[in-house]
Amino acid sequence: MTVESNYHLTVEDAAAVAAHRSVVFADASVAGREPFFFTRVHPVAHASFSSHTVEPEAVVAMARDLFRADTQGYMLGIRGYQFNEFGEALSERAVENLRAALRFLVPVLRECTFDAAVTAAEDGEPAAHLRNAT
Repeated sequence: MTVESNYHLTVEDAAAVAAHRSVVFADASVAGREPFFFTRVHPVAHASFSSHTVEPEAVVAMARDLFRADTQGYMLGIRGYQFNEFGEALSERAVENLRAALRFLVPVLRECTFDAAVTAAEDGEPAAHLRNAT
């Protein structure tokens, strides 16, 4: 397992993504289901990007197109509430959401139950994938 931390995704991240079977992009979200959402990232070859930031869909597409990778991408969006340019603290509610997301994600990573986790999260039962694992 590899963990990378970036402020923004860049085109160079496609090489790192291509080296894995599955990747999870995690980010704070102001407009998502509370406490978090978990969805599949579908490659989009012509997604817009600048030299400074690239969307996860474009990174997965570049991994596929440039490196012939069959990497499966997933997005973990953790609900946040207060975003500003200089604040680095998490609100109490955001901390609770982060904890819930970690309780969800750790078994998913351990058991590689990504698709079952997507289905469970979409059905509003994020822990349901654990009952079906093994």
